[in-house]
Amino acid sequence: MEPLYLDAYRSGRLQKRIERALGWLKKCALCPRLCCVDRLKDERGVCRTGRYAVLASYGPHFGEEDPLVGRSGSGTIFFAHCNLLCLFCQNFDISHQGHGVPVRPEHLAAVMVELQQRGCHNINFVTPTHVVPQILEALPAAVERGLRVPLVYNCGGYERVPTLRLLEGIVDIYMPDFKFWDPSVAKELCDAEDYPERAREALLEMHRQVGDLKLDPSGIARRGLLVRHLVMPEGLAGTDAICRFISERISPNTYVNIMNQYRPCGRAREVPALRRSITAREYEEALESARRASLRRLDRRRPRFLLWPN
Repeated sequence: MEPLYLDAYRSGRLQKRIERALGWLKKCALCPRLCCVDRLKDERGVCRTGRYAVLASYGPHFGEEDPLVGRSGSGTIFFAHCNLLCLFCQNFDISHQGHGVPVRPEHLAAVMVELQQRGCHNINFVTPTHVVPQILEALPAAVERGLRVPLVYNCGGYERVPTLRLLEGIVDIYMPDFKFWDPSVAKELCDAEDYPERAREALLEMHRQVGDLKLDPSGIARRGLLVRHLVMPEGLAGTDAICRFISERISPNTYVNIMNQYRPCGRAREVPALRRSITAREYEEALESARRASLRRLDRRRPRFLLWPN
């Protein structure tokens, strides 16, 4: 299965998307924050990113989901800053403090190709929402240098559908979080009361573009949607409602990772409910929510609602 961006490059569609995306930076409305700053002049909004993407780190990653990691790792590219800025972020130094260096398109293209040369099965853009134009801008040079592995859009779920449509026929695998169901929780933890609505819209659009996750004969993901959901203390994430939405509105065949690794990070201790890790019982209740949503017994050989153990 050939990566989607190759046909977009050959047909000229990629270049048109680049021009359109860069134009959006002049009055930035890439994400639901709608800051409307002129990033082409290096003005900064919520994401504190100007004309160029800020690269925090990159390399083969073996802690991602199995279909991304395979034997050689997922080629992760971590971007600094974020449009969501959750209080409890486990990458607080990157997302909130912005540790990293600005990179021009040719540098970002070289990083992609290097990761492929190191054997990575994909290029995994981590926190890419605020740098969609910069990613697109770097792709032609990467293709011309031989890039041929799938692209993964690994995001927090706080997306605008028009921005996602810029990526249609270019991104192969979408891997969004679905963090919260309750708007009041989203307001308290990331000052984004509209997060649940925007995440629902985003997942529907992502699935429309790429469908259910497809694996090659060796079990490596080639295209499709993979959803992450972090279980949080005191039921703050709204796991049951999220699982039902995914099963009923997206697809009962959606690959979902129900994650149990929440721990107090960043500014989490400012919120009493977030001062502890989740309990074994809370995690089991979350898994039970997924089982109920799947409508039948989980079976790793013929999954409808797949859970990867953590």
